[in-house]
Amino acid sequence: MGMYSKLPEALEEVDVIVAGGGSAGCIIASRLCDADPNLSVLLVESGTNNYNDPNIVHPAFVFSYIMPGSKYTNFYRGSRSDILNGRELILPTGGVLGGGSSINMVLYSRAQRSDIDGWKTPGWSADELLHYMRKLETYHGLGNKDRHGYDGPIHVSDDVYRAEKWDEDFMKSIKRAGWPEIKDMNDLDHINGATRTMRYVDSEGKRQDTAHRYLHPRLQDGKHPNLHVLIESRVERVLFEGQRAVGVTYIPNSSFHPSSGNLSRTVQARKMVVVSCGTVGTPLVLQRSGVGDSEVLKRAGVPLVADVPGVGRDYEDHQIMIYGYKTDLAPEETLDALNTGRLDSKALIANKDKILGWNSLDIQCKLRPSEADVTELGPEFRELWDREFKNKPDKAWQMLIPIQCFPGDPTGFPVGQYSSVATYPLFPLSRGYVHITGPGLDDQPDFNLGFLSNKMDMKNHLWGYKKQREIMRRLESYRGEIAELHPPFSLGSKAACAATSGPLGDVVDIEYTADDDAIIDRWVHEHVDTAWHPVGSCKMLPRENMGAVDPALNVYGVENLKVADLSILPTNVGSNPHNTAMAIGEKASDVLIQELGLRK
Repeated sequence: MGMYSKLPEALEEVDVIVAGGGSAGCIIASRLCDADPNLSVLLVESGTNNYNDPNIVHPAFVFSYIMPGSKYTNFYRGSRSDILNGRELILPTGGVLGGGSSINMVLYSRAQRSDIDGWKTPGWSADELLHYMRKLETYHGLGNKDRHGYDGPIHVSDDVYRAEKWDEDFMKSIKRAGWPEIKDMNDLDHINGATRTMRYVDSEGKRQDTAHRYLHPRLQDGKHPNLHVLIESRVERVLFEGQRAVGVTYIPNSSFHPSSGNLSRTVQARKMVVVSCGTVGTPLVLQRSGVGDSEVLKRAGVPLVADVPGVGRDYEDHQIMIYGYKTDLAPEETLDALNTGRLDSKALIANKDKILGWNSLDIQCKLRPSEADVTELGPEFRELWDREFKNKPDKAWQMLIPIQCFPGDPTGFPVGQYSSVATYPLFPLSRGYVHITGPGLDDQPDFNLGFLSNKMDMKNHLWGYKKQREIMRRLESYRGEIAELHPPFSLGSKAACAATSGPLGDVVDIEYTADDDAIIDRWVHEHVDTAWHPVGSCKMLPRENMGAVDPALNVYGVENLKVADLSILPTNVGSNPHNTAMAIGEKASDVLIQELGLRK
């Protein structure tokens, strides 16, 4: 039993290998070792240990994780995109034990009923998945008790730290813009308004990642000698005997073991291999193992084990835009002082300052356009709306999240307190792919995020820009836009950015011209980025529909190999996807326990 950065030589074989110690993988390994003390489980994670790391457990440090060189993050470089004016997008993903749950924004955000039921997958209805959503959480908020859990490992709370005055200001503003406040937007059914956010933190403001809440307690309680965790080791590929998965090969992660060389080691799995390396990592592991599109594998020089064309196809992600605003907020109402070093982080930790439990996200909005908006967006959009959204009142079109700090590197900007707004289409139509280009771990993948490849997504960005700006202009704390973080409208345009010394008072909506719309369009193409929400590269669909796994998470064409992470989503979810990832972990655990005959 234990955690290792180098596996003991004697540990050559276990019953189950879980490749990837992220949001779902930590849950699966923990639940399996609970189910049978005689079942040996090995979890292999490429990143380092996160245990009691202050940069992890305190959510206020979240913006440091995406800085270049972060030891907690994997950065995948996308291919050059002509659509995005030649840019190469960078996707940050969890590169530490706990995966995304260790570095995300700790925002409690669930999918909607129609999102999940829309998968049309046996065993994966919204009501069936709700069981696992409830199982994983201890909820401390408002809402119907039959929609939430109250004795799970992950605490969900909201009362550690908030900018309460600003919260009230925003709620008044969005009501003026035509949307209501919703008490609980995470009950699967209610949207089209704003809700005060809940967070994955406990009563002390500590992050509730799946490593700390599932894995570490079992490593430390002396009751789970069957649980083994190997960190700082990269899974190279799954091993097969014929079509049967029998183990994995891995190499030490050179980021932590620079002198280890690239010698691979093998560990055998007697019963099952579960790949849980994330939406980018999982298809790459499968393809390096010989499972994927035969043409992709042939070009990469990898022998074919199973021709599964759906592996790595139809990648999806939320396309984010962030806009900045000047405010008259007090220093304690934003994270700017912490982010710019005006607050001493070591002193905050020593004093157990409550701001450390804050993610600067107090409000979340899931919005739908009005009928007038739909008409204004044109007949092509009307057809899409009527087909996909109109008769699904719980299906949001746009996510809008205010953030209480400067959105990015503040170097060169005046010291102050800023707000920003993140907007993104919840169901973009653009699709990408992720494919290997060679057999090795360090062969740069062919990774196309596909952003804005479908022109309909731009309609959402155009609508989102205009709506978020009207909401922000109605805030009492509004003092103008940060012009450098908005489209460069001409000086004569009514949309031109301007500073103000006080609230605007009686606000009239901005009138945008066709030229203004064109400027917004160009700005989005130049600045759209990833929301770090990749899903759907190994979809749980029929094989003939470009699926990679069946409803029991079995990879097509092989045996004893499953996938359990966000790569399996048949279609996107109208939320931040972390809650769905954890629910997949709980559901996959039950599937495995049943198949392995461990349920008593």
